[in-house]
Amino acid sequence: MALSLSFEFFPPKTPEGAAKLRAARQRLYAARPDFCSVTYGAGGSTQEGTFATVAEILAEGVSAAAHFSCIGATRERVRAQLAQLQAMGVKRLVALRGDLPSGYGLGGAFTYARDLVAFIRAEFGDAFHIEVAAYPEMHPQARSPQADLQAFAEKVRAGADSAITQYFFNTDAYFRFVDDAYALGVDVPIVPGIMPITNASQLLRFSDACGAEVPRWIRLRLQSYGDDVASIRAFGLDVVTDLCDQLRTAGVPGLHFYTMNQADTTLAILQRLDLLPDVA
Repeated sequence: MALSLSFEFFPPKTPEGAAKLRAARQRLYAARPDFCSVTYGAGGSTQEGTFATVAEILAEGVSAAAHFSCIGATRERVRAQLAQLQAMGVKRLVALRGDLPSGYGLGGAFTYARDLVAFIRAEFGDAFHIEVAAYPEMHPQARSPQADLQAFAEKVRAGADSAITQYFFNTDAYFRFVDDAYALGVDVPIVPGIMPITNASQLLRFSDACGAEVPRWIRLRLQSYGDDVASIRAFGLDVVTDLCDQLRTAGVPGLHFYTMNQADTTLAILQRLDLLPDVA
């Protein structure tokens, strides 16, 4: 079975950013991704940008998955937004609880991502392929690994078709999570999320915020390079390519790259894996 590839982007905030993302996408399309996903801000703060970027990707002839968060939303609003995406030709969603905008109470009709998944299935049947998030190293707000695993299983039982994980650098965490999820009856593909390493301070800041562990040896090596960007990228390329190779050898269903709206490093990884033979 062929390895599925997918790429994640975030909605650009400026015309310059939009132009750079278009150029990056065109280069990444050489890998023939199964789909490209577009993230969604807290409380729907980037909804317009998300929908616009999704529309561009669809117009470029590539399947696009819209991230869709539900926190603080009403059923009416969610129903209308989903109908809009369906009318645009979107056939894939990444269903998320989402983060609250600062200053907001919980509110809304949806408390958890499983509530959103169940609502989509009830209202739209099988119109959308539903992806959900998985956290091999535990969601930062979960009470325990067991509670987090149960929450994941409930999202799948509510109607999810597949899952994409938070990025990680320890394959044991991923394999253990998958084994434990399958032991609970989960039977959907769990695709590992891959974060290319290009900026050490940014990676460490993101990881601390989202609960992804950067192993001590990687953290220390990155810190030892200081501002030596070339060494950071060369080291990161080795680390992430090896990670992907281990996952592929173990038979994972796909690789989902968090591109940060850039093409170079993801393409370099794919080239090393012989998944992009025609790109110079």
